Parts: sequence; C-alpha cells; structure tokens
Amino acid sequence: MFSRFFHKSSPQGPQQTQQQQNAVQSSFSSAKFDPRVVLHYGVPSNASILAFDRVQRLLAVGTLDGRIKVFGGDNIEGIMISPKQTSFKNLEFLENHGFLASVSSDNEIQVWDLRNRQIASALQWESIITSFSIIYGTSYMLVGTEHGLVYVLKFDLKDRQINILPYYVPTNVISEAVGMSLDHVSVLRVLHQPCSNGKRLLVVYENGVMVLWDAFEDQIILIKDHKNIILKIKQVSCYPDEPKDEQSDDKLELEEDKEISSVSWASNDGSVVAVGYVDGDIMFWDLSTADSPIDQEDKKMSNNVVKLQLSSADRRLPIILLHWCANKSLSSSGGELFVYGGDEIGSEEVLTVLGIDWSCGIESLKCTGRIGVALRGSFADMVLLPSDCHVEGDCNMLFVLTNPGQLDLYDNNCLSSLMSEQKRKTSSPSMQYAVVIPTLEPQMTTARLDVVCQDVKSFMALSEILVAAKQHSLQNQTSIKMKWPLIGGVPGQLFKEDHLIIQIYIAGYQDGSVRIWDASYPALSLVYNIKPEVNDVNMGSASSPVSALDFCPNTLRLAVGDESGVVRLYGLTRSSDDTTLHFVTENGTNVHNVNQGDGPYCKAVFSLQNSAVCGLQFANLGGKLAVGYEHGQVAMLDTITSSILFLTSAESDTSSAVVSLKVKFSDTSSLNIPQESVSDISDNSGKGLVFVMTRNAHFVALDTEKGNMVCNRSIYPKVKSNAISMHIIDGTSELSAEKLQTRSPQKNGSEMQANVQSENTQDKVETTTTIENSYFGKKVLSSLVLFCYESELNLHSLNCVIEGSNEYILKVNLVQQCCWTTIFKEDDKECVLVVLYQTGDIELRSLPTLEVLGEISLMSILRWNVKTDMEKTICSSTYGQTILVNGNEVAFLSLSCKNELWSPESFPFLHDEVVAAAVDVIESISPTQNEKQGGAPAIFLKIAKNFKAKKIDHDTNQAVHNNYLENLERCFSSPPFLKPSSGTEDRLDDFELDIDEIHIDEPAAFLSQQKIHVDKKEKTKETDRQKLLEESATDPKPKARTTEEIKAKYRKTGDAATAAALARDKLVERQEKLQLLNERTEELQNGAQDFASMASELAKRMENRKWWQL
Repeated sequence: MFSRFFHKSSPQGPQQTQQQQNAVQSSFSSAKFDPRVVLHYGVPSNASILAFDRVQRLLAVGTLDGRIKVFGGDNIEGIMISPKQTSFKNLEFLENHGFLASVSSDNEIQVWDLRNRQIASALQWESIITSFSIIYGTSYMLVGTEHGLVYVLKFDLKDRQINILPYYVPTNVISEAVGMSLDHVSVLRVLHQPCSNGKRLLVVYENGVMVLWDAFEDQIILIKDHKNIILKIKQVSCYPDEPKDEQSDDKLELEEDKEISSVSWASNDGSVVAVGYVDGDIMFWDLSTADSPIDQEDKKMSNNVVKLQLSSADRRLPIILLHWCANKSLSSSGGELFVYGGDEIGSEEVLTVLGIDWSCGIESLKCTGRIGVALRGSFADMVLLPSDCHVEGDCNMLFVLTNPGQLDLYDNNCLSSLMSEQKRKTSSPSMQYAVVIPTLEPQMTTARLDVVCQDVKSFMALSEILVAAKQHSLQNQTSIKMKWPLIGGVPGQLFKEDHLIIQIYIAGYQDGSVRIWDASYPALSLVYNIKPEVNDVNMGSASSPVSALDFCPNTLRLAVGDESGVVRLYGLTRSSDDTTLHFVTENGTNVHNVNQGDGPYCKAVFSLQNSAVCGLQFANLGGKLAVGYEHGQVAMLDTITSSILFLTSAESDTSSAVVSLKVKFSDTSSLNIPQESVSDISDNSGKGLVFVMTRNAHFVALDTEKGNMVCNRSIYPKVKSNAISMHIIDGTSELSAEKLQTRSPQKNGSEMQANVQSENTQDKVETTTTIENSYFGKKVLSSLVLFCYESELNLHSLNCVIEGSNEYILKVNLVQQCCWTTIFKEDDKECVLVVLYQTGDIELRSLPTLEVLGEISLMSILRWNVKTDMEKTICSSTYGQTILVNGNEVAFLSLSCKNELWSPESFPFLHDEVVAAAVDVIESISPTQNEKQGGAPAIFLKIAKNFKAKKIDHDTNQAVHNNYLENLERCFSSPPFLKPSSGTEDRLDDFELDIDEIHIDEPAAFLSQQKIHVDKKEKTKETDRQKLLEESATDPKPKARTTEEIKAKYRKTGDAATAAALARDKLVERQEKLQLLNERTEELQNGAQDFASMASELAKRMENRKWWQL
C-alpha cells in the first residue's frame, strides 16, 4: 500500500547494505552517561531549617531528606545533596568564608564548600549531638552532646579539614558546683557570650541548669538554676479585647525545677538571656553580675529573673523557638522577642512578637506590645536578617519558613508599627518568595524546552526580543516597595561569540496563562507572562488549563492549546500590519481589529472541537500546524492564512486521546536534508504525512494536503497496556530482523503475539496523492518507527507498518511500568532513548539496538518520587537536557557528559570572593584613611561605611581583633587547666641584650587589663624570689656590686681573634636583618597596590548592581 504513495526505489546495493550494518551501531556509548543536576529552582516541600550569611547575603535551606538549597540574588540558586538521606538538626554558615556547616540526624558533622557545591570535610560523631553553634566570624564550632559534654572543633580553611581541639568544658567540675551529676543530662545549647573577648561560654543544660564558663581562666563564673528561687511573673495579655488579670502581674512564686526547650541572648552585650521552657514559660535571666565573685552573690534574689507567660491556660505549648531583635533606641535594654509556642494547646498557630523593655532594670521588665502573625502553613523555622553584618541582634527583616516549602519575608519595622496599634493578630504584610519558575500558584500543566541555534535566520530577532523583555521586567521590579534582601552570589560569564545559542523554557498553567523564560544561561530570567484574554474579544472559556504547547524558531510563533479545544497562535515579533485577530471556527472566520499592546500578540484563535488539545506540532517551516485532540481527531491548520486545511471525523475505534503527533513534510526543516539534495525535492514540496498514535495503540497516517487516510490500524502490545509515545527515527535504511535481533538485549523464542488488524486501506487513499521518487520519499522509506508502551518497546520499519506487516525488528519487554520517553540526538542523529518509569528510575537505551547504556533514579539524584501527571510537565531538548517538575521544585538534569549548552564558566558562583576580600580589608582600615582617599570611588566608600560597625581608631580595632583571635587560640589549643603559663621566665638566667637586635616578624602586642594585672603579679613574685636568693629580704635597697663581680658575670671568654670573629658575625647578622626589613617594606608596598586594584575591581563589580542592593 505504501508503494502507492511513494514509487519504489531502486534495489539496495552492496554499499547501502554496509550502511545498514553501520547504522545498527549506536554512536552513544555508556561512557558518555553522566547524570547530574545542573540547575534547581524552588524551595523543597520538606524544607525544615534555615541559615543566613549576613555578609554574603545568602540564605540556606535544609531539608528532611539530606538536601541543602542556597539562595542568592539575580535568580542565583544552588542545591547540594548529601550522600545520606537524613535530615539536618543544625545548619550554620561559616560567614564570609564560603563554607556551610551542618549536623545530620545521624550525628555527622559536614562542612560544605559553596564554590564546588560539595562536602569539603565530614566527621562522624559517636554520641548524639544535642547542640551545635559557630563562634561568629571564626571557624570554631561548639558541640554539646547527650552526656553533658561540650567540645570545641575547628575547620581548617586551608587544609579543608575538621579538627577536634584538645579543649572541652569539664563536666565533673560543673557537676560538683551544681551539686548533681550531669553525665546523663543533654546540653541543650552552647552560646558564645558577646563582648567577652572570646572567653566565655553559656552552657545550657536540658534540666534547667545554666552555667557561664570562662574558658580562659577555666572556671565557673555564674550558675543559674531553679532551686528555691523566688521570681516575679509577668502575664502577657495586652490585647485590647482581652481582659487583663490584675492579680497576675508582679506575683511572687516559688519556682520548681523545669525543663528548658529553647534559649536566646536578649541583649547585645550578653547581660540578659531569654529562656523558653517546656511548660510554655519564658524567663529573662540577668547575667550582668557575672563578674562578681560567685560566693558573694545571692543567686536567689528576685531581681535577677522575671517570668513571662503568653497564656493563662494550664496546658500550654512548649516554647519551640526564641529569637531576639535589639531595639536601637533602647540600647541594650529592650527590643522584640520572636516566639513560636507558649500559647494554649489547640489554639491557632501563630508567630508571636513581643515588645520588651527593661530600661529601668530587669526587675521592672514590661511587655510594651504583642502581635500574632498568622502563618500560611505549619511553622518550620525562622531567621533574622540584620541590617548591619557586624552588629549581632540588630534586625530589620526576617524570613519565616512554613510547610510545604513556603518562604515569607517580613519587615520588622512594619510589625513594630502594627504592634503599636494593639492588634490581636495580623495576616501579615509579608513578601512571599518570588519563585523563578512558578509550579503551584498557579499550577503548571505542561512545558517545553526549545533551543535556537545561531544559523537560524530569526536568531538575532529573538535575541533582541529577549534583551528588551528582560529590561522591561527589571524596571517593574524596581517599583516594588519591599526589596528582596538576598543579593549574594556572582553571575556566570557570558557565552563567547562563537558559541551563541538561545534556549527558551515555556510553561502553560491552570489559569490559561503561558510564561516564557530565557534559559540561555544557568540563571533563568522571565521574559513574558502571556495572559489568555485578548482585549474586546469573546474567546469563550479563555481561562481553561493549557494542555499543549509548540514553538517554531523559524517564524517565532507560539501555539497554545487548552482543555476546551481552543488553539491560540501568538507571534513574538510583529509588523505594522499585524493589528488583526482571526477567530476561526468550523462555521467561518471573524476578523477583529484589536490593540494588544506590547509583547507577544495573538494572531489567530481556532475553536474547532470541544475536546482537549493533546498535541501540537509546527511543520513546513512554520507554515502548517497539526493539532491532535483528546477524542482522536486531527486537524491541519494554515498559520499564514489562518485557515483550516482539514479536520478528521471522530470514529468509534479511534476515540482515544492522541499521545504522539509527528509531521513529515518535504522541506529541509523537518528532514535535515543536506544542501546538495535540496534540488531533488519535487515541485509538490508542500505535501507530507501526519503520523498519529493514540493511547489505545491506534496508528494513523494522513496526507497533509487533504487529510486522506494512508494507514489506519491498531498495533497492540503482547501485554495489554496503554501507548506512551511514538518516535520516527530518520536516516536509517530498512534493517533485517536477524541483524538487529542478534544485537538485542532480549531474545524471544516465539514471535510477537500482538493482534495486528490489517485493513483494506486502498479505498481510503487517493491515487492523486503520489509523490515522485525524491529525497523525501527515500527518507521516509528508510525510516524506523518506535512504539513505546507502558510494558514494552517495539521497533518497526515504517514502510512495513504502513504496508500492513505485523513483523517487528526489535521488542523489549519492560520490567517496570513506563510513563514517559524522549530521544536525544548526537550530530543530528537519533542515538539515545530515555525511558522514565513510574518508580522514578531513568534508563538510557541506545538506538536502534535498544541496549541499556545506564540507569539512575530520581530518588538518588533528586530525592524525588514520581507523582501523578508528572509526565505532563517533563520536557527535554535533543542535547541531553531534561527538565522535571515536582511540587514547587524544578530541576534541570543533564544525562550526557557533553553539556554543549552551558559551559562551566557560565554557571553562577554562590560565594563572592571579591566581597569577602573587600570586607576583610575594610575592617582593617580606619574611616579617616578612607576620607583621605579622595580618588576612591563613592560606591566603595559607601560599602566601607556599611560594613564598619563603629568608627574607632584603626590601631585599636586591629589590636582588639587580633586579641580576640589570640584569646580563642589560647583558650582552645590546650586541655582545660593545662594552659601554658603566661608568667615571665627567671631573670637570673644568663641572657644577652643587644641594642642592635631588630625584631621585624613580631606584630605590636596589645595587652588587656587582665594581662597587665597578671604581669604585675608575676613581677612581684619575681622580685620576692630575687630578694630571697640574694638574701636581701630585710634590706629594701638594691645591693651594690663591685667591678670584679660585674666582670666575672658578663665578660666574654677567649682571645682577641675570637672577639673579632664574633663582631664580624654580628655585622653579617645585622646586614641580613636589614635586607629582610627591606624585603618586608617592598611587600607592604605591593600589598598597597593590590588593595588599590581590588578597590577598583570591586567598584566595577558594584556598578552592575542596583542602588537598593548597596
């Protein structure tokens, strides 16, 4: 039958037989299989914990399945996946160092490298870790365990290794002071006390004991517990519509032991700590008397602790989380306390914000305001965003994470103003995380990925459209009142001129809208948001969900089909004549003159059927559009004249949804015809074939000119299952079953038992539909067709299928149920079949041999499970990239080791090394020096002012910083009570003091008051010893020595030659030291030049940022 459509070609010669054998070999080998996640967007639905880098302005989100998502600015996002599928208990940045520390539920400490997006070092802890914190500005980590022990760890930034330091907090000493054993009491939290010069740690135990430990002196400074303590209760009930119990304020109560659930500093200087308890109470403890001797302080004084109660109910929720935000106007005597928990059990879930003031003393603490922030979902975590990266406790914004995967930004100033209005609860003035690719609000229903190469004539026009659209989108972002605070990361490099491509990602939604992104770089940017309505035109159900999409790069036209059967045709470019809209139905065409504004314009609307559009495909260089419907009908539309070429009628045996629609026209676009063969195409180049596969395994071939039936048959698999897809493999000559079956991974002893219904289709084919023996005819004659079912894969010769043969070339029985397939190309040849199973496994098979090349699962690389209708939003390009959608996540997978679209240099960096270096340098420069540099860029001076916490003297600031790090090193480099003595050596030992000694390697020492005090004591001891040894205890005056005694003690032995040699050595040594001093001076000069170049580079970098990001 097929010979009636194409004249038979000449017999195959030996040369063509050899080409058949070569065609059997797949050009894609298993060595090229390299599955990896190259891009990820969205907040994972099981996100559970947050962390924020206030210097780099990055936000990290940890999940329950071992993933960490990092968010920056300019749509920069990155994902890191742990080898173990475990949740995270703790997550903190090593701020401004480019590393992120985490503690998993199986007690493994991991340090992640943000640059390489992988684990830099990991340490498995033997016992359960109950507390983890990082001393700000350093790489020191404080670890508390279930046995009451506190250890100190340090991450070596150069060696990229976690080291356990010798220091620990001795539990036995604390147990003896407290009067109870703490061996089986968990450490709830270890906090580094601010303004303690790196010396003091607040160790909070689960049973309610708090110990302020001095790591420098190895002693207890203060102990706080609940034994016989008498305190004041402050009932927080300040809503205007809630009666206030006058008896509950300032009531004295004897407090019993209680379990702590959360803790936070409540002052910038570490003098007050807020503690939350399991019974719903909040206590403010005053630690300002910690410097007093512990045996002279009465720990039971009522003015040292005040208790707050958010509810008067007997059963209240535990205080799950506490965060403190200082109020600048109240210095260290007030602020806002963010509380989750403490309300009555069964009450609505809210985040409570309290205004606290104790400017008149902790005993007069009062709540100045209260507000309950309603949450969009169940609470997961929150983090404060300080306005200044150097001031702890200062905050102007906060992120709140709720389930499932919802991230909201709140303005603290706005919450404070609402608190002053005494509102009981607010729904929020919040800014939701603007997802780059929306998937749930609205619901994404279908998507596609298109690649436009530079050789396409519309390439430059499309490039100009994308640039103009992104600039317009950027202008709209500047009008937003609340600015997004995440500006971290560095965009990747642009592609070179010889590697120009455009990649666009198109998605359709439940509300009928369509969005287009520029995916040419690994940081997607929204280009268009096309609404389904057209001005002054009644389009019926215009808001029906989008069900099919197709894009033509030659004409820059977009076809959109929805579930109501409407097909909308858009153009991305327009001329002055494009002002009309054609509304086409089976009854006729109506032309409307409408003003559609800027952006894509709707050229035509086709409403032919009431069934959903299942497939769309442009053909004939965009001049034709094939449409497949849910009831099995097929329509061919002329996009140039906006007319209908044909529409098939619905038949009972084909009333099943179209799953695949392939159109083959005799044009160079659809067939990849070589330039030298273009002349072989006949004059009837507008003719072609439409191949249709329905879900019930019905195959149809139609003439594209009039819709005449060329083939109409059902090809059922051996095991009854639905058809998933159909693929036409071009450029392969007819292959014998024997040759391919010998290479098939599965050899079947019996023939295929499929039910092949051959129909007499001669009456359905017009004799006028013949085409000359042309390149197009040869191409189709030599093509293969691959039918993909849920249970098996069948490879046939297209010629044999249309002729009515029931023979297959290859058949593969699938062990699992298949739900989606696609084909990748290499050198414009189909080489790989990708199969996605309902279990989430992905399998790559070679073409046409169908041999397995590799396997991977979504669970292993993404921690995803396949959900219902997930295959509708999966799309891919022929270059090996696949885009999947799951919930509110979008992942770009690369299944090939050759990533031709995105080079490694084009990927953004999560850590900005220029900003990190600038911050380190700015911290060591005094403001007066910055003001003298009149030639410095204004933007650099602005950054310097933003990063400077206080205008202090440069020498003092540098000395304090050095002293801080020195104290930490001195505290933690030795075990407790075994620190090296800081006293001076015995002055009676022989020594030589040379005035010509030059010390250039030692920095200027900065002595604290404590160090001076210790040195005075040592000197006093030394003087007493000297007096004792020289028997001068009774005589306070120094003993006079004779000339002989002085000569005997200090005279050098040896002759004159020895003395001369000694003097010569001294001169050589002095010359070496002077040369070393000269070299050090040159290094300082080079350092100054490096700083000037870095300042210039930073200025250039910041010029690309917007004014609100400074």
